[in-house]
Amino acid sequence: MKKFEPYQDWTTEFLQYGVFDHLGSLFGIEKNRTWPTLFQLNQYAAGITQCNGLQIEFIAQDDIDWQHGYYEEVIYKTGHIPTRLNNWHDLFGAFIWLLFPKTKAFLNALHVHDINRFGNKERTSMRNAITLFDECGVVIPFFDNNLPNYLQEHEWNNAFVTNRAEWGHRIDAYMFGHANYEMATRPFLGLTGKALYLAVHHEFFELPLKSRYAYLDNLLINQIQEKELLKDNQNLYPMPFLGIPTWYDGNKDSGFYQNTAYFRPKRRKTL
Repeated sequence: MKKFEPYQDWTTEFLQYGVFDHLGSLFGIEKNRTWPTLFQLNQYAAGITQCNGLQIEFIAQDDIDWQHGYYEEVIYKTGHIPTRLNNWHDLFGAFIWLLFPKTKAFLNALHVHDINRFGNKERTSMRNAITLFDECGVVIPFFDNNLPNYLQEHEWNNAFVTNRAEWGHRIDAYMFGHANYEMATRPFLGLTGKALYLAVHHEFFELPLKSRYAYLDNLLINQIQEKELLKDNQNLYPMPFLGIPTWYDGNKDSGFYQNTAYFRPKRRKTL
């Protein structure tokens, strides 16, 4: 797999890729001539609170008071989110907080709950699953049960070619993993996220973009809590996300999906 190297300086060149369309629409980052500032991010964060009621605030990592403990503990106890300046990973992490504030706060509280029970040295299967979703998650809302089945069974041609017109109408994709976003700034074949599938009402696909994110934010908390979707990583499925329609121009040609090194067939258990 190609070694990823991020852009060293601010650029909006990555906005040419459809995977970033939502960020462009909701945050207007194409207007930025330099890195979005903490002030800008905190303007968007106004009114967003942690599970314990504290207002969140993006704070330069060098200014964080680490006496409160580990990264997740700092966020939970103070509402301060450690943020490296001029850093792609942390910038996209901030955008995910703004897009899924309730889910991010809830996952943070789950981390802290496990830290309180088991300490920092022992990572439970739940904390590992939360981290995997946090870094690499792709939320897939769907109305037609056949479509996620195709994806889960690695029937890529059925999912992305035969049923291509259904994307945006009966199934769709929303990035949750900020590491995915970072690497998608300079996309290469091999980029793979972890899909979490959520059944939605058909009317979901008619909602304005901002309302769709709010809907998913509430649904994620409900499903993670009631169905324990992230108690381990069993509900997270491989997603070669450059294949998602509109996310990458290279997939307009159906031949793109014939690359079995990227769109891998599912391993079948042998007797």
